[in-house]
Amino acid sequence: MKVLVFGAGGQLGKAFHALLSARKDLDVKCVGRAECDLTDPLAMTQVLEQSQAQLIINAAAYTAVDQAETDTESAYAVNAHAPEVMAQYAAKHKATFLHYSTDYVFDGSKLGFYLEDDVCNPLGVYGKSKRAGEVAIQKVFESSPAGQYAILRTSWVYGDGGNFIRTILRLAKEREELKVINDQYGVPTSAAWLACISLELVLDAHSQIKTFPSGIYHAVPAGEATWYGLATQVLHSAIEAGMILKLKPEAVKPIPAIEYPLPAPRPQNSRMGTQKLRIVLADKKPNDSSSYNETAQISAFPDWRKMVKKYVKDLSAK
Repeated sequence: MKVLVFGAGGQLGKAFHALLSARKDLDVKCVGRAECDLTDPLAMTQVLEQSQAQLIINAAAYTAVDQAETDTESAYAVNAHAPEVMAQYAAKHKATFLHYSTDYVFDGSKLGFYLEDDVCNPLGVYGKSKRAGEVAIQKVFESSPAGQYAILRTSWVYGDGGNFIRTILRLAKEREELKVINDQYGVPTSAAWLACISLELVLDAHSQIKTFPSGIYHAVPAGEATWYGLATQVLHSAIEAGMILKLKPEAVKPIPAIEYPLPAPRPQNSRMGTQKLRIVLADKKPNDSSSYNETAQISAFPDWRKMVKKYVKDLSAK
């Protein structure tokens, strides 16, 4: 089976490449910016037509949240228009389309965990462009009986590339004190885990496409965190792994977001419930109260701390 992955140079794209290249029964093509300009619909169409992919994975995105406030055209081109072109190809050729969205489609005013059908109200251009991409994909597939899609919303992704965890580790080797926001909530998400759970949704044990309900799914590990909580966990994990740091966990000072102003507004609450995805992965009906048994939930959706600890340990070994 043929698979096409957009965003080969990003953290999620690299995670997919590592995961898919290990499966010899798949014909995988990963493309990055050098191979395909996502602001050029014609270039995308040519890549799609040449690939003849049955599974299209869009791991690409315009993620410069603050820069998007002034670079609106590029943000919408990559986050909204490009996914629409991919969706049109998938629908026309009866393919499966995986697309990734963000917690930034919400304004963060909800007190609990966001559900997939909660009202979206993005605060900045980045979130608005990602929401526009979601809507465009849904409209394409609503008007076509062919193909299937999943939009996976996630948050605070880290993997092979620049991210918050690597920044904290770099600063911890340079500084003895640090201030980190402690009133914004979300769920740190491993790119490797996200790629794995995505393939569990769409591929069976024989690397064939599975049928699943098209729609939006929230895909994050278990638990919740603040940026301050994540930072201190990273430091504890680093010390346990034997890293030599100037910065000690107790020297990190929690501050409110208002003390660290940025060009683009961020949602205060980015926590997302994952029951919908858990139920589909367990192959249960939505009204089945047994849904996903506890053992399976823990295995497939481990606490974020466990994965951060392993990530930091792996970094320390390099």
